[in-house]
Amino acid sequence: MGTEEFDEIHVEPLSDVESKAAAAARIKHQQTWVDLQIRQAIERGDFDDLPGAGKPIEGLGEEHDPDWWIKRLIERENLVVLPPSIQLRKDDAALDDLLDAQASERAARELVEEFNARVLRARYQVPVGPPLITQPRDVEETMTRWSARRTERLASTPAPEPAPRERRWWRRR
Repeated sequence: MGTEEFDEIHVEPLSDVESKAAAAARIKHQQTWVDLQIRQAIERGDFDDLPGAGKPIEGLGEEHDPDWWIKRLIERENLVVLPPSIQLRKDDAALDDLLDAQASERAARELVEEFNARVLRARYQVPVGPPLITQPRDVEETMTRWSARRTERLASTPAPEPAPRERRWWRRR
């Protein structure tokens, strides 16, 4: 393939008028294609039973709030955002139950150490909300109490009875 084959092809650039007319034709055909897609979707029933159908649009006519998306996320996901001091109080109250759900001492110890790190981190930050009264936990004492609760729990749980062994068909007499 030499360059002589391409020398015969000449493409003339469009004038401004022709270029604008071509762009307008593309836009017209694009709008027709979009309208066709919407019409077909309506006929298939893709827009039936959408959430919010028949209800007024929320927030229409109100002032624009730039944080609307985060407020909706908090409402939709039922998130609770508390000041660090209150969140740490709640975490401290639930820590024993969370520790009891752990299967190993290592996992329980890591939870206590992580809790203590959060308490210390909150202690050195600028206070937001009520004062921080939650104290870090003594890791060894907490692990001793966890171990005692675990031993008591295991002792109170009866061991499962072994299933009766079925004799093989060739050994039956």
